[in-house]
Parts: sequence; C-alpha cells; structure tokens
Amino acid sequence: MTKIIAYHVRDEELDIIQKWEKEHGVEVKTVENQLSADNIHLAEGFDGLTTSQNKPLPDGVYETLRSLGIRQIAQRSAGYDVYDLEEATKNNIIVSNVAVYSPESIAEFTLTQALMLVRKVRRIEERKEERDFSWQPEIQGRLLGEMTVGIIGTGHIGRTAAKLFNAMGAEVLGYDIYPNDEAKEFLEYKESIEEVIKQADVVSLHMPATDDNHHQFNYDMFKQFKPTAYLINNARGSIVDTEGLIKALDDGLLAGAALDTYENESSYVPRDNRETGINDEVFNAVLDHDKIMYTPHIAYYTNVSVRNIMTIGLDSTLEVIQTGDTKNRVNDI
Repeated sequence: MTKIIAYHVRDEELDIIQKWEKEHGVEVKTVENQLSADNIHLAEGFDGLTTSQNKPLPDGVYETLRSLGIRQIAQRSAGYDVYDLEEATKNNIIVSNVAVYSPESIAEFTLTQALMLVRKVRRIEERKEERDFSWQPEIQGRLLGEMTVGIIGTGHIGRTAAKLFNAMGAEVLGYDIYPNDEAKEFLEYKESIEEVIKQADVVSLHMPATDDNHHQFNYDMFKQFKPTAYLINNARGSIVDTEGLIKALDDGLLAGAALDTYENESSYVPRDNRETGINDEVFNAVLDHDKIMYTPHIAYYTNVSVRNIMTIGLDSTLEVIQTGDTKNRVNDI
C-alpha cells in the first residue's frame, strides 16, 4: 500500500485525511509539528510527503529526503517562499503548492476588513467598553460604495476581491505585472502601483512574496497615500516594511491598516502565545497600535479552505508518486 506522511496536521484536519485515505486506498501518517531536522527521520519508509511550512527548512533536509527516497514536498499553501527551490531541484525533489483553494475566503475577509476600517468598528468597540454611546465624528463612518479601492495583484484572490468591491459600488483600480482580461470586468488597470495608491481610499495587497517586492510598501511609498486611506495586507508580511508602516501611521500619512500577516510571524503564528508572550518589539507595536487591526493569518481560514488545502496537498503527493510529476509543481526538475 502507498504510504504518505503528513506533517503539521491539526486535529480538525484528521477527518479530512481519513476520508481521503478511504477514497484513494492510501495510508497517511500524521505528525503534529512542521518538518524539521528533528523529525525528518519519521519520513523513512514513506513514499511521499506533505507539509505546511511557515519557516525555511534547515540545511541538509533536502539531501536527507533524497536519501530516504522522498521525491517531493507538497506544500499546503499558496506561498512557497520558505523553500530553497534551487536546493530542492539539485536533490531532484519536486516542490508543489496549493495555488487555488478558496479565493472567495480571502476576498470575503478582505471586504470584511475594509468595512471594519471605514466604519471605525474598533473605535466603536472601545467606546462601548467605556460605556460611551454618544455619536461623535471620530466614529462616523464612510460609505465604501463612494470610495476608490486599489487592488495590487490581480490573480485569483485579487480578482475575486475586485469583484466584491465592485459589487459594493466602489470604483476599483488595479495593478499587476501581468494584467488579466477577466479582471478588467471589475477594475481599471493603471500603469504603476504609484498611480493606484495616489487615488485609492483603500489599498489591498494580493501579491506573492518575491525578492523584488521585499518591503516594497515602505515609508516612502506611504508618503504617496492619501492621509485618509487604509492599507490591507492579506498577502505576505515581507511586502510591507512594518517599522515604516508604524512610522507612517504615527506621522498621519495614512489613516489605518489591517494586517493578516506580519513579516516575522513564523515564531508565533499559528500557536498559543499566552504563556510565553511575544518577544518581538515590532510585533508588539503592531498588536498595540490603535490604527492597526491585526489578525493571525486567518483570512483563508474557512471550512472550504481547510478541506481543499489538505485534499490538494495529498492529491499532489500521490500524483508525483504515481506519475513522477504534478501539475502543481513550482520548481524545475
């Protein structure tokens, strides 16, 4: 019987795995923790491997996997920037991802964040706790349908978000290195990111992390925002220079931000930090900032996404075992 080992599995995913096992006649062993040098030996005797990593693999892991006869790593997320693709290729290991699992989940959360920002929900909640129910300009909202939304990155998620904002009546502008004809139904493309952000009341990021866009949204970029504008980042934390964002908010360069990802979150997300605390001054500044609405990388987190991510990860693993390749491969072999 074909045997697959699945790392970084949560209890809620066990039923999904058991159902998949029965449908495919495959044995799946689960491991609670991410793949590491300490637990890589558990993969011995297995035909394939899937995991959900949010931190880089240590030196030697790719070579060890090759020695164990593992030919692939099926990453269970859209992002795969934690992998050294050159090292994987050198060891004849196929790395795959789950590029599309539920664009609607992240797009709907993006719309939720935008509405919470423009309707001042956080401040309303704070005043409620103070038992101050008076109507004051500081909690007066704006109508999203009369605003301009900028979508940076118009892949599956960006296009779906643009569709939702368009349905709300907002004017939607977009930028992507590779414009998409489908997206043009819901947005107007601009020639540069700068052209979008200068006009937008809400700027929503939906780009993959690359070497070229590391800290692309920095203090100088925020100087070009409207002082009444909001930033939403449901993409990758490295795209935003967090310290630059905090300074920009403090200096009044923009009105607020919703962050579902932080550039150095891997030590804290997803985990319970109530006893250990957060030993990261910048992260603590994000969590405590009255103009930042932070959520722990959960924009994707719906029943549909959880099911699809695990299922596609296992499908990709089995596809490589049976055919030697997968349509979800992200590196060249």
